[in-house]
Amino acid sequence: MSVNDGVAMNERVFLALYDDQWCIELDGVTHVLSEEIPSLDWVLANLPASEVMDRLLAARGALLTPQPATCRAPVGKQEVWASGVTYKRSEEARERESQNSTIYTRVYHAERPELFFKAFGPEVVSSGEAAGIRFDATWSVPEPELVVVFNKCMEVIGFTVGNDLSSRDIEGENPLYLPQAKVYERACVLGPRIWLQPGAEQWPEVDIRIVISRAGETVFSGETATSQIKRSLAELGSYLGRCRRFPAGVFLFSGTGIVPPDAFSLAVGDEVRITIDAIGELINPIMIVGTP
Repeated sequence: MSVNDGVAMNERVFLALYDDQWCIELDGVTHVLSEEIPSLDWVLANLPASEVMDRLLAARGALLTPQPATCRAPVGKQEVWASGVTYKRSEEARERESQNSTIYTRVYHAERPELFFKAFGPEVVSSGEAAGIRFDATWSVPEPELVVVFNKCMEVIGFTVGNDLSSRDIEGENPLYLPQAKVYERACVLGPRIWLQPGAEQWPEVDIRIVISRAGETVFSGETATSQIKRSLAELGSYLGRCRRFPAGVFLFSGTGIVPPDAFSLAVGDEVRITIDAIGELINPIMIVGTP
């Protein structure tokens, strides 16, 4: 009999990093993983999707103590990549910021998706830590997204919550500036845990919500759903792994369907709260990064 008999694929089984200990969470109970499963890096490099749930459940060790422990970003040596213009709302907003250049409309309808590098695993910000906006940007926004976790064979292992912070004025000035608008210190937030869905072939049907608070008052809130993603899960994974290997696995942001009004920009001290009920919340204060 399999050790995961009775654990349905849609149940809430999570992989999480508390302090320096990888843990599995099931039915609200958190177990430290035994030495048999030393890290997420090992899981994504060694286990096919079909074996992940059995092996992790079999490796349940002692209960996590002491509690509460600090929940870290659930990432190791993986690269983090991102998808662009996968929601209609994003395509419309990008066209405005680029003064109707049409390149975003073209990529929205193109066969090949927009994919770009976002961060290395050790650079990722955890929930509770400060996320960053560039000192030389005037129009900074969060981008709340569902994030896919792939193993080295580009099989889906699970999903987490992400914030792909972006400098819209920099990208809007010239789309070739996208790396500067997207890839900078504290611009990539992941967590709080990985919802294990090994072998998933479709987007989970979840809502993604964001609330931004300033001085205790809500200054923006929004909601979208994964049902609005134009690209399929298989499509994005196929293009990402087509001509590049990820021996430690890879994380992929799926794109954002929530875009604040054009007059809105993040400010120092804002609190950004992103929620996907099936996974949890990312909560981050905002700070300035870089120096003139």
